[in-house]
Amino acid sequence: MKFALAVHGTRGDVEPCAAVGLELQRRGHEVCVAVPPDMLGFVESAGLTPVCYGPDAQAMHEEDFVHNFWNITTPIKVVRAGKEYLSQVWADMGTTLASLADGADLLLTGMIQQGLAVNVAEFYGIPLAALHSFPVRVNGRLLPMVPPPVTRSAVSALWWLHWRMTRAAEDAQRRELGLPPITTPSTRRITERESLDIQAYDELCFPGLADDWAKCAGLRPFVGALTMELPTDADDEVASWIAAGTPPIYFGFGSMPVQALAETVAMISGACWQLGERALICTSANDGAGIPDRGHVKLVRAVNHAAVLPSCRAVVHHGGAGTTAAGMRAGVPTLILWVTADQPIWAAQVKRLKVGSARRFSATTQQSLVCDVLSILTPEYVDRAREVATRMTKPEASVATAADLLEETAGLRGAS
Repeated sequence: MKFALAVHGTRGDVEPCAAVGLELQRRGHEVCVAVPPDMLGFVESAGLTPVCYGPDAQAMHEEDFVHNFWNITTPIKVVRAGKEYLSQVWADMGTTLASLADGADLLLTGMIQQGLAVNVAEFYGIPLAALHSFPVRVNGRLLPMVPPPVTRSAVSALWWLHWRMTRAAEDAQRRELGLPPITTPSTRRITERESLDIQAYDELCFPGLADDWAKCAGLRPFVGALTMELPTDADDEVASWIAAGTPPIYFGFGSMPVQALAETVAMISGACWQLGERALICTSANDGAGIPDRGHVKLVRAVNHAAVLPSCRAVVHHGGAGTTAAGMRAGVPTLILWVTADQPIWAAQVKRLKVGSARRFSATTQQSLVCDVLSILTPEYVDRAREVATRMTKPEASVATAADLLEETAGLRGAS
């Protein structure tokens, strides 16, 4: 069978799709992949052959409508910024997607700009599947876990903003494909098509959610976080550094740009010095060149979470779905210093599961960091983190289950 995989976003968005694509390719299927230009090297190094899909993902974090994701006090400004952005990129991405999906048995998309994918799937008459790293379909569990000031009316406004931003771009794409105009949002049309929505996180992360979705359980299966657990060039060096002293506290920023990295590193260094702890800082998308290591602090560009986090005392990070899952699988307590997007959702859930704590990154100071780290290192959090780790789905099982589901969904089309 032929599978078309198209995903836009940073590594946290791309890696789950790439992990499934590799498994499908290993099983003998033809896999066509489209990712942002700045993710091409990452996907190629994993063993897939991708094509460009839209603009660089990292640049998205500089867009007003992304930066202000949880600030809906200025909806007109956010809508205008989003519409301008989409009008520039949607047509090009739609053309790429239409070419990628030609002859495919199934189209798999990520969480960003699913409207593009549902239109192409409709055009070719093929099944659509999506990977979700947190609950996005209607449910009664998500809102209580989102921190203030995000209320039910706020979330409704966010969906309104999304519809207003994408409608004109979707209409233009559908005209190009020869499809009739739309009258409902893409989210509703995806649900009405009974598309497969793979929940790429563990059911235990959102207690009661499975009950909310009982009537459509087969369409929204929980498979656990999807990752390739790729090694990095720094793994041996990091392992030696960890072994040479006490277990460190891991600090990571994921794909989040940190405007004042040197000051942030100094804050972390100072907090850990007060605590008598060592710090392993993963700069990721940020340039740490020129910032020296200190006796109790080591900086690296990237690490293999699966190999490193179990050797740490705690993990402190931005709250991306992938890093959150890696910390929970490692069985160590978590402190999330969130910035935007789905990060406050995972921050709230980490607190609800009692495996850690959270704070907004912009509100973090050296003293608050000291207090927060001290709190998550208490036996209550340490023991709870270890217990939850035993209930997390293993990475290899998550990938295998997701691939099984896609094969089954694509096979149903071939059998019809």
